[in-house]
Amino acid sequence: MTFEVAEYEARLARAQGLMAAAGLDALMLTTEPEVRYFTGFLTRFWESPTRPWFLIVPVRGKPVAVIPSIGAPLMGATWLDDIRTWRSPDYEDDGVSLVAATLADLVPAGGVVGVPSGPETHLRLPLDSWHALHAALPDRTFGGDAGVMRRLRIIKSEAEIDRIQIACAIADAAFARVPEIAAEGVPLSHIFRRFQLLCLTEGADWVSYVAGGAGPGGYGDIIAPATDVPLAAGDVLMLDTGVVRDGYFSDYDRNWSVGPPDAQTAEAYARLIDASDSALEIARPGIRACDLFHAMDKVLTGGAGGSDAGRYGHGLGMQLTEWPSLIPADETVLEPGMVLTLEPGLELAPGRTMVHEENIVITEDGAAYLSVPAPSELPVI
Repeated sequence: MTFEVAEYEARLARAQGLMAAAGLDALMLTTEPEVRYFTGFLTRFWESPTRPWFLIVPVRGKPVAVIPSIGAPLMGATWLDDIRTWRSPDYEDDGVSLVAATLADLVPAGGVVGVPSGPETHLRLPLDSWHALHAALPDRTFGGDAGVMRRLRIIKSEAEIDRIQIACAIADAAFARVPEIAAEGVPLSHIFRRFQLLCLTEGADWVSYVAGGAGPGGYGDIIAPATDVPLAAGDVLMLDTGVVRDGYFSDYDRNWSVGPPDAQTAEAYARLIDASDSALEIARPGIRACDLFHAMDKVLTGGAGGSDAGRYGHGLGMQLTEWPSLIPADETVLEPGMVLTLEPGLELAPGRTMVHEENIVITEDGAAYLSVPAPSELPVI
């Protein structure tokens, strides 16, 4: 397991307090971060969509895993002691009857089973299985989780923050070595591949996300795969990575100029740094997510309302992006333990943008960087 048993016990106690207040008899969880949050069950096997996985968290007592038998040895290494398995894939009954029996054991007739159902959640099982589960338990009610999982995961423990900071340190070390792999004439695709090797060399368990772009004075797309176009003098190179260590992400980017930048490019970069600094200055408990958006947008657009990217940052933790979103509509109040990205972006001209990103944690009296802050002037390679 990533953490000591006490960490998972504390998570369960908080969950059960929230569940009791919301009138929930159990949570039914089906996605990787939700299952791992309560168990420590860490595996890349979730990449396969074939098998469904279930964790039942009752309002009293320990969680019960209902999983394909192939996962029993690894789940048996966690702190759980009730692990129920079936041979999967089973085209006739892929775990449905076993899950139904487990819920019947743990949830009284007339009870309520909560399933995460708000933004940024999904149900990881076939629709046919979902209908069959309802049919098997007509005297239990399935509903939303009343935001319990969001409330739990949006606040990180000290142990979680430590893991995120380790992931950031790995990314810091890899970013510092980019001049070893990037130069005029080197294809962007080559840089992407070599950068992932640098991240692994510096200690990443895996590199779940690499994006970026390059172009004269900026770049036009920050999510497309790398092309074989070589870097040219005057290009701005950006790399954005989600490095994973012990199941926790870093997520931030860095920019470089290929040769000395022109005045407009240098000014745009400086404005991005000013924008993220303005958000860091006000980030503290009691400030809202939307307040961080407006602080950055005032620097970037004079308060015009942002860009088509949609937001200026987000939460971070067991997933590359988590709650909240730094947008005008998100009034989530910041609390100690929240880990966020600050991600301002500028459109310099049609098809030419620049973005900048940092990772921070909200503390009792303000905020602190988890990533080593980018230099105030655009680095040159």
